[in-house]
Amino acid sequence: MYDSTHENVVTKIQSPDEKAVVLTFDDGPSRLLPRFLDVLKQENVPAVFFWQTRLLHPQRPWQRVLDEGHIIGSHTVKHRNLVELPKEEQYKDIKNSITAIEQITGSHVRFFRPPYGRFNAETLQVTEQLSLTPVMWKIASMDWELKNDPERLIANVTENLENGAVILLHELPQTLEALPGLIAAIKERGYGFKLL
Repeated sequence: MYDSTHENVVTKIQSPDEKAVVLTFDDGPSRLLPRFLDVLKQENVPAVFFWQTRLLHPQRPWQRVLDEGHIIGSHTVKHRNLVELPKEEQYKDIKNSITAIEQITGSHVRFFRPPYGRFNAETLQVTEQLSLTPVMWKIASMDWELKNDPERLIANVTENLENGAVILLHELPQTLEALPGLIAAIKERGYGFKLL
């Protein structure tokens, strides 16, 4: 579980009408992206993808991401720890990332997730300057540590479900393997899926 005390950092959405959560995927676009999109399409689940723009080649299926109703946000250019950078470097990295996404996809970037979940006051000043909403998470799947245990990944999420929670996932093989079961388990507990 994670929760930010900063009022401008999103970890939950308001969902008064129905119980719902937000799936977010970091560190793409990966070679596995088409298969993630296949699962999401089959299950009719929207998601938010936070991409490192060093991986965003024009041939990646970014158009499909947008066409199928998902959101693309920035995860910087190369996943550097922002708290180790001066403000000017943070600004440059985040700005270059947004510019790359917008030039390739033609879609406006509104959301940003800091690498490693690390940010400081200067990061928040930069996101405000760039009219970005910083997004963290309420529930971490810990998928990056669970290469051989997709069931634990599912349990990490379902044991901590709460209405409006933003869920942290990554474009990893083990996450892809667990995704259909994860979506089913969330639905079984009466939750739907929304975007930010």
